[in-house]
Amino acid sequence: MKESSQELSEASPPRPAEPRFNWDPRRQPCIRTVTVDGATAYHSLCALLAGADELAALDCASPGENVAVIEHLLAICFASGTCPSSDEEWRAWVVGKRDLASAAAWLARQPDEAWDLFHPTAPLVQNSRLAADLAESGTGTAQLVIEHAGDYNQHFDHHHLELDNPLPAADAFRATLTQHVYAPYGRARMPGKRLGAKVTNLAAGRLTGRIRVVALGQTLGETLRLNLYPPHGPADSLNTSWTTGGIERRSFTEKPKPRAPRSSADLHSALGRSVLLRPGRGPHGQIVVDRVLIGAGEILELDPDRHLQDAVFSTTTNGLRKPLWPSPSRALWQEAHALYSAVRDDRIGLYARLRSLPYERTGTGAPYQLWAVGLLANKTLPVAWTHGAYPYAPGMATHLYRASRRGSDIAEYIARSLKNAAILAAETAFPAMRGADEAGQVARLDARWAFWPAAEDPFHELLDEVVDRGPEDDDPVSEPLIAYALGLLTTARTQMLQRLDTLPPNDRNHRARARAVRRFDEDMSNDWAPAELRGEIARD
Repeated sequence: MKESSQELSEASPPRPAEPRFNWDPRRQPCIRTVTVDGATAYHSLCALLAGADELAALDCASPGENVAVIEHLLAICFASGTCPSSDEEWRAWVVGKRDLASAAAWLARQPDEAWDLFHPTAPLVQNSRLAADLAESGTGTAQLVIEHAGDYNQHFDHHHLELDNPLPAADAFRATLTQHVYAPYGRARMPGKRLGAKVTNLAAGRLTGRIRVVALGQTLGETLRLNLYPPHGPADSLNTSWTTGGIERRSFTEKPKPRAPRSSADLHSALGRSVLLRPGRGPHGQIVVDRVLIGAGEILELDPDRHLQDAVFSTTTNGLRKPLWPSPSRALWQEAHALYSAVRDDRIGLYARLRSLPYERTGTGAPYQLWAVGLLANKTLPVAWTHGAYPYAPGMATHLYRASRRGSDIAEYIARSLKNAAILAAETAFPAMRGADEAGQVARLDARWAFWPAAEDPFHELLDEVVDRGPEDDDPVSEPLIAYALGLLTTARTQMLQRLDTLPPNDRNHRARARAVRRFDEDMSNDWAPAELRGEIARD
């Protein structure tokens, strides 16, 4: 005799409902900061905006993550209408230290479901359409963190994709923001059977391949005000989820057509990746992310004047004009003059606004910094973050341009002379060396690899001294440049001698050492050498 449905119901307990996770960055402490007193603490998004002028800066896990969080905060400011309507109002905001409490109040009023990182159908800054593929194709959390995931297989720090390493929800949120702006191109680790093959073709993020310049102030509030601008498009068009916001997003069944951002809020919160996070519980009951899935995201059609206001344009060797890019062979500080050139010459955008600010000296040090950040990558493999902060004081762009331009040229000239000395020493010490061995023999005597890292701090000290001398000084650049050049010369000569001293003592090697030193000293005193290396003021 069959059991009745009532008896079955009584005999079999109902299946437990899927656990419901809720995590809201507006209220959860998720961003590490440094206060103006030097203490560190974690703040929610609302607390960040409400108390931005009591915080000195963000203190995230990487320069790129810092930029990604700033981008998100700017997007919230634009969406809430907390932004200047004109360049004149921008100056008033910066000078008057306009608070950002209205952005915090607007954010607190938004619907809770729009800011739930683990909402079942519209998870914050994610694409819920990946849900059916997550169980089959999801990986460990290393895929989410750019510094760990690398080529989505295994990176140099040995974080493998399948490593069981759950991320706290706050870390996963910040890593997701970083993916949206900096993720490199490549292939996604998902088959695309359901959504289509195009979901596996990953395009580079909006800031990948270029240097992003952020104007830094004395507080986080001042930093945000400096980087806000008169907006375009409707205010409340923030990208909180792939399936919300009224935006007709790309599909994955055909080659996507880039879309123009609808507004400033849309631009700074664009979803450059399709991401889906799976929540779980950590050993102490905390919410963590234990699996992730990443696919292709949105591709934007960017207008240089409207959407790349911070970009510093440079020309490649084949004549292509494009935003300044991170280089594996040229340190970022060697391009600082390009930033000052933009402040000096640009007619619109961030740099023209910075040039328009008034300047009243209240002590030593620059009131602002130009912070340049880029991601170095070898094709699809992220290698390292490159970044540097360069002082700026209104009215001193021309002086800082000259100091940075000549400072870079002096360092370049010394480095070429070190290479020439190494080649001459190798040719003398190893006259019978084969062509295949030449590069290695020269490299062991080449002091450039020690010189370049040693030259960076003196370069920053040069710029700081120029700012400290101030615009009242008729020539705040020439004397600091001479001291900088002579200091680099001493450092380079010492490093060269240390390399040459590795040669075993014999007549041939003594001759190699003497020839190399003589060549270097002649280069430093030649008429075509930078004048500062001879202790003279350059007339340029």
